[in-house]
Amino acid sequence: MRRDDGRIRWQCRRGMRELDELLAGYFEHFYGGASEAEKRAFRELLALPDPELARYLVTGQASADGVSASVIERIRGRTDPGRFTP
Repeated sequence: MRRDDGRIRWQCRRGMRELDELLAGYFEHFYGGASEAEKRAFRELLALPDPELARYLVTGQASADGVSASVIERIRGRTDPGRFTP
């Protein structure tokens, strides 16, 4: 595990159960094997305020950024922890 991974894992904890599960699930199953561009997009998503992040991940509002949109779709496509397949 890289030194920054612990910080990123901590940032996945948002205090909103739905966000916690989606973000932590992506981190656990996909982040390590993601491209640098995808990792950067995920870190940028983590910097967003919770209401904005919830609009993208929970309600499905589209993101204007193409890279972020692909990460959002990847996260949203795995809402059931039992469906994660690396």
